[in-house]
Formats: sequence, structure tokens, C-alpha cells
Amino acid sequence: MICVQPTIYAQDTIVVGKSVKQKLENKDISAPDTVSLSKTGRHKFKPETLKATMMAVSFPGLGQIYNRKIWKIPVVYAGFGALFYSVGANSNNYKMYLKAYQDFTDDLPQTQSYLKVILDKPENYDKVLQFANYTNYKLAMLRMVDYYKRYRDLSYIGIAAWYLISILDANVDASLFNYDVSPNLNLTFVPMQMSLPGGFVGAGISVNLKVNF
Repeated sequence: MICVQPTIYAQDTIVVGKSVKQKLENKDISAPDTVSLSKTGRHKFKPETLKATMMAVSFPGLGQIYNRKIWKIPVVYAGFGALFYSVGANSNNYKMYLKAYQDFTDDLPQTQSYLKVILDKPENYDKVLQFANYTNYKLAMLRMVDYYKRYRDLSYIGIAAWYLISILDANVDASLFNYDVSPNLNLTFVPMQMSLPGGFVGAGISVNLKVNF
């Protein structure tokens, strides 16, 4: 005869089965006052188009800084630097050739600034003895005056155009900052048959834009 001694538990003892105990051990029990923050709750930067435009208008480059496109700042100021250099160089040459032309056409022997641009002996462009050479040098200096004046004015126009381009760039960047360029957008070219006049059928290409959800 086999006697099995029953297990006697103390008063108020709670018996928990093995499977229930494992579940309790594996379960993640957080404190009641714990607050968990998900990554999706983080603030996403979204620039305002009007603000970016106004900042670019107030000072070149501020719109690009506001849009967080810092790498464009050297491009913006390199363009302005090249244009201002062009203005200075063309202005100096314009003044030099204009002064040379004025001194070349007057009758004052003291004014000889034209010697900086004419690398020839004075007797070869004498106003009386070498009138043909004198006329050619005079016309050549006039052409140079017009040339440098034209490119000086174009450089000023270029500065204004580059300023407007920097404003437009800040505006477009802010507008398209959060534009959807995810791989869910798919543009494909599909061959198809096209009906031609006279009942003929020809080959063609169809463009399909697919959005995957």
C-alpha cells in the first residue's frame, strides 16, 4: 500500500501554476507613472514658404539657412562675389579707355593717359602725318569704351537676377521641403498599340503613374 502525503500550505498561501508563473515572469510590468514616448511623436520640421521668402528678400542667404540648406550659402555668395568682381573690373577698364580716348582726341600735350593702351610710337599715329592710323586708334578705343560699358551694365543686371534667383530658390525649397518622394510612387513606360488613321495599328508608349499603399 502506497501512502501519498498531502502538501500542507500555510494560511493565506497562493499557489501559482507553472505556466501562469512563466507568463508573469515574461510579462513586462511597467510602473504606473511611467510615460513612454514613441519616435513618431517627435516634432518634424516644416518650413513656412512666406517666412523663407521674406528672409531671403531681407538678406541673401537667410532663406537658405532657414530651410536648413546650409550647403547653398557658398554657392549664393560665390555668385555675388563673381558678379561684383565683374562690375569692378569692367568699370575700371571703362574709365581707363574713356579717359584715354578723351586725352587722345584733345590737343593738350600734357594729357597722355592713352599711352597706357596704345603700345606704339607717337609718330606712327600723328594726327596730321598719320591720319589713317590716328583714326583707327580712335575708333578702336571707342569700341573698347562701348565694350566695357556694356559688360559693366550686364554685370549689374546679373546681380539683380542672382538676387531674384536666391529668393526663388528659398521659396521653392520651402514649398517642396516635405514633398513625397517615397518609393511608393512609381513611373513606368509601357508599350501599347495605337490606332492610326486609315484603320492601321502602330506601336506606341504609354506612361503610367502608380501609387502603392
